[in-house]
Amino acid sequence: MEETELLVPPLTTLTEDEQLLKDAAADFAQASIKPLVEEMDENAKLDPGLIKEFFEMGLMGIDIPEKYNGGGGTFMMSVVAIEQISRVDGSAGVFMDVQNTLVNNAFVNYASDFLKEKYLPQLATEKVGAYCLSEAGSGSDAFALKCKAKEDGDSYILNGAKLWITNANEADIFIVLANANPEAGYKGITAFVVERGFEGFSVSKKENKLGIRASSTCEILLEDCRVPKENILGEFGKGYKVAIETLNEGRIGIGAQMVGIAQGAFDAALGYIQERKQFGKAISEFQGVQFQLARMATDIETARLLVYNAARMKMAGQPFLKEAAMAKFYSSEVAERVASMAVDLYGGNGFVKEYPVEKFYRDAKIGKIYEGTTNMQLMTIAKLLLR
Repeated sequence: MEETELLVPPLTTLTEDEQLLKDAAADFAQASIKPLVEEMDENAKLDPGLIKEFFEMGLMGIDIPEKYNGGGGTFMMSVVAIEQISRVDGSAGVFMDVQNTLVNNAFVNYASDFLKEKYLPQLATEKVGAYCLSEAGSGSDAFALKCKAKEDGDSYILNGAKLWITNANEADIFIVLANANPEAGYKGITAFVVERGFEGFSVSKKENKLGIRASSTCEILLEDCRVPKENILGEFGKGYKVAIETLNEGRIGIGAQMVGIAQGAFDAALGYIQERKQFGKAISEFQGVQFQLARMATDIETARLLVYNAARMKMAGQPFLKEAAMAKFYSSEVAERVASMAVDLYGGNGFVKEYPVEKFYRDAKIGKIYEGTTNMQLMTIAKLLLR
């Protein structure tokens, strides 16, 4: 047997389906998203026509099974698509990331047949979803949530408020975590599927953010919001499991977003330093700049390998919690570091909105914060190492 037959394919070698989706997402990002990036960032709002295109492209239900009108793809396909979209715009990247890696995954993994049949076709073709866990007093300490659910006949009445909810303005389907048995502590937490039109549900304050400005981040209010019992997602009192395991997968998606942002910043800087001339030559000819470029490229490739490895492990059914935490932690550091260096390489031009790198820098910052802060990722990694 020849040596080449024994080799495992490199992590960055994509299947035919993965490569086709990667190319399609990249083309879509360049043709449809890039012309709108500046306007959407300035207006802090996704273009409604663009949202429709996301569905038409099949990018909002990538790994929803075909029987529910989804793409029937894989988690890795979602990862490569998120990376390519984020390479052009971090806001558009997280818009499809939350839909695919949080909302759709939660339905596929935990929903009853009734809920799958009712909601997955909508999520695949026309309806945006949102994931509602965080509250004013429960960020990293997610299970300290105060949102309550009280049984009332064939329904539950939800009361409380959720903060920092991505896609809230665009969404029609919300996964809401509430405690239906506070005496049981976190074992009373239950996941509910709430529709925008349910009585007592409303979207409140929209945050004015530093980065990913076109991605809506809002407060959700639940005021005697009646939810049918059949809309419990997963088992009663097992919402903590839905929350933890869904976020574990979601962190790989955030890793892909951060790799995309880093790559976008790098691409812009690479082009600029070969055109910008100082002291009679392109600044790319200076060894010091070349060293900076080499470090940026190495950081990005390392982050990408961590993200792809975590995704492949998840798909293989192997434990991936540590690898997902590592991927999110490192890729968010890389995105911030690479985007910062890109601003430096642009010089004064990097500090103004006429050029793209200041936006990559602003967008990168969120990676260390949402879906588990850097400190939470480090705690997770250390805990698993010390078992």
